[in-house]
Amino acid sequence: MLRIDGSFGEGGGQILRSAIALSCITGIAVEIDNIRANRPNPGLASQHLKGIEVAKLISDAEVEGLKLGSKKVIFKPKKIRGGEYKIDIGTAGSVILILQSILPPLLIAERKSRLEIIGGTDVAWAPTVDYFKNVTMRAIVEMGCKISLKLKNRGYYPRGGGKITVEIEPSKLSGKNFEKIDCEIRGISHCQNLPEHVALRQRDSLIGFLNERGLNAEIEVEFLRGLSTGSGITLWCGYKGGSALGEKGKKAEEVGIEAGKNFYEEFVSDGVFDSYLADQIMIFSAMARGVTEFTTTEITMHQKSNRYVINSFFGEVVNLEEKKRKIEIKGRDF
Repeated sequence: MLRIDGSFGEGGGQILRSAIALSCITGIAVEIDNIRANRPNPGLASQHLKGIEVAKLISDAEVEGLKLGSKKVIFKPKKIRGGEYKIDIGTAGSVILILQSILPPLLIAERKSRLEIIGGTDVAWAPTVDYFKNVTMRAIVEMGCKISLKLKNRGYYPRGGGKITVEIEPSKLSGKNFEKIDCEIRGISHCQNLPEHVALRQRDSLIGFLNERGLNAEIEVEFLRGLSTGSGITLWCGYKGGSALGEKGKKAEEVGIEAGKNFYEEFVSDGVFDSYLADQIMIFSAMARGVTEFTTTEITMHQKSNRYVINSFFGEVVNLEEKKRKIEIKGRDF
């Protein structure tokens, strides 16, 4: 049984998600201890618990330590099963973080899968659904991933209630040397159960921020009604993106400017990928046939933690060159 130290690096939930996904892919049983040791409330939170429950479901796994607050989990997968799954997180837990755990394994299932995931689509400490759809999916589709995603409802903290449907076909991925691409800056500003001017002010302040720096953007606007109340804005261009979320007491203009700053810092930095995509694509690259190479705007602790987990399963396949901010991954052809 492979042992993974959950306190490595940033010691957060990323190590857990990556270890469970790779266990499903390889069939190697894994023991993860010191789970989220570096967080204020260590151990499994409800979001992580749900992610493991779903991975257990698709892999018919035997699991020990599956309870709130648990600092150690033993996960023994069997065969990956495609099919239809309805996953209700029950909170505003991120639908995208759940998808991160199970998408790579479902690419090697024997048949197509259709997922309905209910929870948070636009929540803190997770990629927004628009970022995943327009940045992450762009990169993995170029590697051969056959996936489609539809946003049915948006869900914000704390009530959630957002819904996405995802269709995944078994796919053989190929490594790629990613290079910069020219494209327009696009985005979407949205609000739910709030006056329409909230989304409009978010958009206008973002456009003003970018215009001052010589950039133009095409930003759609959504006015919605749903279970939860909130707002947000995401923008993207090629392999880079940025976002910000509204919250009580935070002006709509602040949300737009925050999203602009987050995007602009990545956009003007050298590197083909933003630092978040660089992290998210690593498992897909390790699964692929051949070598995947890209530069990124920053080498982060999340990337180093992912390297630790991937190399624990596959040997020294991930190489990070910090000075060049370059990542090279030798795929194992799953």
